[in-house]
Amino acid sequence: MKVLLLNQCFYPDVVATAQHLTDLAVGLAGEGHEVTVVASDRGYDCPSRRFPRRELWNGIKIIRIFSLGLGKQTRWRRAVNFASFLVSCAVRLLLLPRFDVVLALTSPPLISFLGALFVRMRGGSFFFWVMDLNPDQAIAAGWLKENSVTARLLKKLLHYSLLSAERVVVLDSFMERRIVAKGIPEKRVTVLPPWGHDDAVRFDPEGRESFRRQFNLEKSFVVMYAGNHSPCHPLDTLLEAARLLSDGVSSHKHIVFCFVGGGSEQKRVRDFATDHWLENIICLPYQPFDRLAATLSAADLHAVVMGNEFVGIVHPCKLYNVLSIGSPFLYVGPRESHISEIAAAIAQEPHNRCRAYTAMNGDVDTVVNSILEQAKRKLDGEQHCPPEIANAFSSQKLLPRLIDVLESQAIAETPIVTPTQVASYMSAKR
Repeated sequence: MKVLLLNQCFYPDVVATAQHLTDLAVGLAGEGHEVTVVASDRGYDCPSRRFPRRELWNGIKIIRIFSLGLGKQTRWRRAVNFASFLVSCAVRLLLLPRFDVVLALTSPPLISFLGALFVRMRGGSFFFWVMDLNPDQAIAAGWLKENSVTARLLKKLLHYSLLSAERVVVLDSFMERRIVAKGIPEKRVTVLPPWGHDDAVRFDPEGRESFRRQFNLEKSFVVMYAGNHSPCHPLDTLLEAARLLSDGVSSHKHIVFCFVGGGSEQKRVRDFATDHWLENIICLPYQPFDRLAATLSAADLHAVVMGNEFVGIVHPCKLYNVLSIGSPFLYVGPRESHISEIAAAIAQEPHNRCRAYTAMNGDVDTVVNSILEQAKRKLDGEQHCPPEIANAFSSQKLLPRLIDVLESQAIAETPIVTPTQVASYMSAKR
């Protein structure tokens, strides 16, 4: 089976979509399929980093295309970056032959539309792996007005992608409900959570000590937020907790908040620490994948955050690696979400020693009390261990299921239509 994978990020990038798509590509190649990937030649969070334009890696043909690297400081810069990648991708797709399977992710928005259009023109089967949902995300974040011309156009392009897909793969039941509400038959939607990298990410005691020693954290209780810093994951409550724990209470000076990763909101975290003269906040860039286990193991409590408006739109994949490490975690977000469901399941496990704390956005007191409770547990010598629920999100279980979806659903041949027919469809939807 000839497979084409489309996404802005791929190996050796370390953002979540790159890691999961890389796992899928390696898995497909291991099954004997011919895999081609089209991705950007720039690092997602570090656009100054450039990758080879052509590469054969682990039997996977990687085609990296031009895109601008203006950074993420403003929305217009991000939009121009995305647009340059999409134009390059569209041109490159015109030069590619037919594939049996085309799978598109969601970075950048509209990449799925290009994938669907490519399959309509060349033939084959199209699959849509929804890592986040746009323009829903942009509207929820306030970047787009729901009834604006741009939002209406993006909705039509998303709907076209969803209707064109043999199978829409979503990350949780909340996302499934949003997709079905858009008129997509439930039988064409598959709920498949992203997996933890349990083959490479396990509790690493030596790596933990090395990381903590490198950043002078040997005697600290470390609260870690690791991953993308974006408006979808508002950090205000966590930052206010850091400020309160820093205010004149000497017994809390050992509690340190470590923000690891990147994204548009990391500068805001740095500015907050500077403006409030906080010495209990440190910010670090994304760590290399081979140091992921050591980095995550260094935390005493992980923080997972979701904005109230983003349930079913985004899905913090970081949780699954946290579960693989066996670390306690603190969820800050709306009462009902896939994370709160996992936290509730952990709480119900018999003889469970792993803690899953929950708090609402804005509930700083609960966040502070949760941190202090876990810090006391550590002082009392209580150890945590990986809960059995982590096994449900193992790559060994979930990755073969995704491959099976692609293999079993690729039998039906999508009819070829002309660009004129596509234009007529879009006009009819207005």
